[in-house]
Amino acid sequence: MSTILHDYWRSSAAYRVRIGLNLLGLSYNVAPVDLLAGDHRAAENLTRNPQGLVPSLQVDGLMLTQSLAILEYLNETRAAGWLPQDAGQKARVRALSYAVAMDIHPICNLHVVRHAVSLGGTTTEAWMQHFMTSGFSGLEAMLAQDQTGRFAVGDTVTLADICLVPQVYNARRWGVDLAAFPRIAAVEANLTALPAFAAAHPDRAKPLV
Repeated sequence: MSTILHDYWRSSAAYRVRIGLNLLGLSYNVAPVDLLAGDHRAAENLTRNPQGLVPSLQVDGLMLTQSLAILEYLNETRAAGWLPQDAGQKARVRALSYAVAMDIHPICNLHVVRHAVSLGGTTTEAWMQHFMTSGFSGLEAMLAQDQTGRFAVGDTVTLADICLVPQVYNARRWGVDLAAFPRIAAVEANLTALPAFAAAHPDRAKPLV
């Protein structure tokens, strides 16, 4: 059975899974789900993803949802090494991953921002810049610890790196000044030089019109 990624090219969560699949060298087919057109609310998407989100990954006879759950499944079934064996280092990787995926990303998700803007008093750009800058401040301090190397934790790609790169892409997209976050910028530069990360970039994943 072929591996199918139900994907929106600009989704941070889908971007993470593309990186993971590329790192593993796992071939897959893309089934676009256009969030701007409302495809995620269609019955077909709700059947595979009851939350009405992306990504969903059809792999190994399963339909998986939630990007971190997908990545941990791939890590466990393909021995990817994205989580260290050492319990303390594993906790650090998860802390950095969650700082992005559970703290920064959800509050900057499209449906959250649209609702906030509809209530008045802010713009999409102001909201994004405020919460991403705030979140990056904490993340930058976390990366100041000795465990940081070329990547978020040492010199081996981990789950934290897979989460970091899509969030930096979004930050640039919304005009966040990264000059205040040199450690984040340095780690991201090292990661985006890797072919698996470069190939997952939204510019490469954007459907041809």
